[in-house]
Amino acid sequence: MFTSLSQSQKSSRLHQSYYRNGPSHRDGADVSFNDIIKIFGFKTATVGNWVTKQEQQIAANLFFDALCDLMTILQVPEQVISLNGTLSLAFGKGGQKYSSAHYNSGTRTLALAKNAGGGALAHEWFHAFDHYISQKLFQKANHTDFASVLWLKNIQVIEHPINHLLENCYQHIFLKPNSDELSELFIKSAAADKSLNTYYYAQPQEVCARAFEAWVQDQPLKNAFLVQGTKQSTEAKLGIYPEPQQRTEIAGHFLRYFAALGTALDRMEGESRQQ
Repeated sequence: MFTSLSQSQKSSRLHQSYYRNGPSHRDGADVSFNDIIKIFGFKTATVGNWVTKQEQQIAANLFFDALCDLMTILQVPEQVISLNGTLSLAFGKGGQKYSSAHYNSGTRTLALAKNAGGGALAHEWFHAFDHYISQKLFQKANHTDFASVLWLKNIQVIEHPINHLLENCYQHIFLKPNSDELSELFIKSAAADKSLNTYYYAQPQEVCARAFEAWVQDQPLKNAFLVQGTKQSTEAKLGIYPEPQQRTEIAGHFLRYFAALGTALDRMEGESRQQ
């Protein structure tokens, strides 16, 4: 449930030089974490005591641009990014030892380390999404469950067209197309764990988060603070990210799901305004 220090580009201090090719969301103006809370609807945003004012400002701008870029890629409104106001953010505070980023399911907090969290935002956001959506997707989910784990357990899905689109995402991450055989991604993740004598890379929620961040990195809109390392990193060379053919398969299903979700929410908002 965390991104290790080796998975992110390490730096001795927070910097502004993360590559990005997207449109301007701030027109050169600075934003604050309070602005991020108000615009996206996050529950809270906290900053560690050891983060300087300059670092806090840099981080707020980086977070804002990355979250706007994620919203653009997913084609969803702000409420999806904050998971209907249930998700909290933390920067330079609330992480875990030896990790650059972490999602705490107990507090529903996405935390990035001050010096090495850049590039892990998409991965950790999907953990938060995977956790949040479990009770929307499965009839018997509780507040501790992740949808990816329940899908592998074949738990009954709540009937809804959009839910079936999300099911397709999980299916094409864990299984080969039109087959009950495990995907190469899952097999290679298990092999990586075996070689390291651990159980981490093959955890269902980790497999899905890596598949998601690979899809995000493959988009024409690039943001290295949002995601990096799914192609050339040490971890990528272990084979724990989808290969090109599976990346293409997964991409289509993620795109259809989030586009349908965004369209449905926009329609609901439009109908509520007319009432």
